[in-house]
Amino acid sequence: MIRKALYTGSFDPLTNGHIDIITRAARFCDEVIVAIGVHPGKQPLFSPEERAELVRKSCEGLVAAQSCKLSVITFSGLAVTAAREAGANLILRGLRDGTDLDYELEMAGMNAVMAPDVQTVFLAASPGLRHIAATLVRQIALLGGDVSNFVPDVVARAIAAKTRSPQ
Repeated sequence: MIRKALYTGSFDPLTNGHIDIITRAARFCDEVIVAIGVHPGKQPLFSPEERAELVRKSCEGLVAAQSCKLSVITFSGLAVTAAREAGANLILRGLRDGTDLDYELEMAGMNAVMAPDVQTVFLAASPGLRHIAATLVRQIALLGGDVSNFVPDVVARAIAAKTRSPQ
């Protein structure tokens, strides 16, 4: 059986925590599909196309090193619908703490009823990365802080370019 995992999120911005989950999933999956959620009511820092490009630049080599394929898509509906449309049989979720676990278990239960053929797999964040949240990274960046410890270099440069004040 081919193991195709769909990993959903806003990825605004892509963080070292996201990369941790993606590269670890590549160890046991044949394909990791990063599914960028597009929600019209939100004001992201990066467009969906920019986020997709940052994912590709940051992750393609790391995933390929595990003999795994990386795909990047966008979606605007339910994760289970996106999983089915992409041919994924796994939904991948990262867990930072107990609060994440409670929420993710509820979502996994609902998804299992809607799509019993798609299994949810949880990966605990690596200890040194559990504190990283994209929302906090975005807030730090917008307030002029240094986010280089939380994101890959290509993302840090893209954030700096986006948040630079016009002179």
